[in-house]
Amino acid sequence: MGFWIYMFLSNELVPILMLIFGRIFKKHPPKNINSLYGYRTSMSTKNIETWNFAHAYCGRLWWRIGLAMFLSTAAAMLPLIGKTMDEIGFWSSLIMIIQCAALIVSILPVERALRKNFDKTGKRISQ
Repeated sequence: MGFWIYMFLSNELVPILMLIFGRIFKKHPPKNINSLYGYRTSMSTKNIETWNFAHAYCGRLWWRIGLAMFLSTAAAMLPLIGKTMDEIGFWSSLIMIIQCAALIVSILPVERALRKNFDKTGKRISQ
């Protein structure tokens, strides 16, 4: 049971971090473009307007994805109670791979929204 608890907590780490950073990015994004903290891509760092837009969009997206992953991870881990360490380890690894893929793929909709709302120089496109 101890290994299951450890893996459960480990598997919930990515969703919890997405929830926390989703909230922070949405409500309190980094005030200045920097090279240490924040959603940093070539498009999001064009100017402060693209920076703020990217953080607001990413924050909302990460909050939703994080909540969905938190709940689905808990649901996926419950049937593993009482299983062998090998089974728990295998399924937990698979869950972590899926979570990391979701985290990386979440970049695509943010970049798509940036390109839809801003030109290549970072100037807002009037709609």
